Amino acid sequence: MILYPNAKINIGLNIIGKLDSGYHRIESCFVPVSLCDIIEIKQYKNNKLTLSGIKIDCSPSDNILIKTIKSFSSDKKFKIHLHKNIPVGAGLGGGSSDAAFTMVYLNKKFNTFNEDELLYESNKIGSDCPFFIKNKTKYVTNTGNDFDDINLDLKNKKILIVNPKKYINTSEAFRHIKPLTPNYKLKDILENESIENWGRYVKNDFENYAFSKIKELKKIKKQLKELGAKFVNLSGSGSCIYGIFDDNTLPKREIKFDSYEVKVIS
Repeated sequence: MILYPNAKINIGLNIIGKLDSGYHRIESCFVPVSLCDIIEIKQYKNNKLTLSGIKIDCSPSDNILIKTIKSFSSDKKFKIHLHKNIPVGAGLGGGSSDAAFTMVYLNKKFNTFNEDELLYESNKIGSDCPFFIKNKTKYVTNTGNDFDDINLDLKNKKILIVNPKKYINTSEAFRHIKPLTPNYKLKDILENESIENWGRYVKNDFENYAFSKIKELKKIKKQLKELGAKFVNLSGSGSCIYGIFDDNTLPKREIKFDSYEVKVIS
């Protein structure tokens, strides 16, 4: 079976509190986009993972996919090949998407969990995994596992994701964040303000830390605005940054970094 796990971007990311468990309460809008990894999976005599594409800085035995199939079944074994297209450590949720798509496939094949159980089990693998189980644009709160519908239409927009090819460690980034409740509700801004006004209100609380670690991000943000982006934001804890353009204004001029032209998955 061939799977195509897709990336996501965050439109806004507010860190509004920290729980006793150590997890943080967030507010964000998660949007699935058409940048995909490729997974081939089939039953096998033992669990085995092979890799190609973008290099992942961990051994196959420590990969989230091995963790996923072990948590799903103790008696069934699988051979998986992962071709990595989604940048790693980039705030695009690639690892969580890989895990979630694998769980959805295995659950359809073996009918192990109902929907609520699958969401619960996926959250044990990674906090972004429940989103990718649903894989629809959502307003996201709590630790990233509470979802509400949001009236947000980006189907006539194109998104340019720019990768500075430097890694941000999410755990380290969180240690530099002081939770703060914003003066607005992100959902209200995204539903009621024009995209041209989002930048006045919509922030990513990781931006200052990410920009201090990766000096190129400030230059990329400025360049995306100069090229006509209606809105520019860091995705997740970084390191990728994106611009949202009208479909007919996506720049033809090449940006001097790796970039990916994507559309929203509806």
